[in-house]
Amino acid sequence: MLEKLILFVEEYSMEAALEILLPEIIGEIEFQIIRFQCKDDLLKQLPARLKGYSSWLPENWMIFVLVDRDDDDCVGLKQKLETHALTSGFVTKTQVHSGQRFQVINRIVIEELEAWYFGDWKAVQTAYPRVNATIPKKAPFRDPDAIAGGTWEALERIFKKTGDCLTCGGRQNTKTSCNPPFHTVHTVITSA
Repeated sequence: MLEKLILFVEEYSMEAALEILLPEIIGEIEFQIIRFQCKDDLLKQLPARLKGYSSWLPENWMIFVLVDRDDDDCVGLKQKLETHALTSGFVTKTQVHSGQRFQVINRIVIEELEAWYFGDWKAVQTAYPRVNATIPKKAPFRDPDAIAGGTWEALERIFKKTGDCLTCGGRQNTKTSCNPPFHTVHTVITSA
């Protein structure tokens, strides 16, 4: 049974969203979020951090590394994360064999964290009633991970029109979000 989940994230917005979402997803399981200055900082420090944890991490604890894809090659980025974990002596969720236990999960938010918000527009509307209810029906926003010009920039344009500031992480519905990467993260955490 999972006792503690340690999450490595690259930015404040991911930390803030997870602080609110994780209690709903994992219930009473203890968690700790370690935020880095940026993605480059996380990737630079990851090998040493994992090596340090590998010498003492209890079997019922898990490390979850969560990064944005940004403009990186998804397969290459995932391989880099996997290599860091394997080199440190960890078995990852991706590499686990039957009968083995994994302690590291590497996941890539395909576009950016902000795609999660487009995946649950009702949560955004609950937090900000002035946003246009038809946004997810418009062609540029139907696939949250394929929004041209970046999801953060698209959200910024939408919120500039309403004069609001985005802080709705806690209103996301973990059961109804239509963003596949969000569901992948949710499924991996709940199955740990």
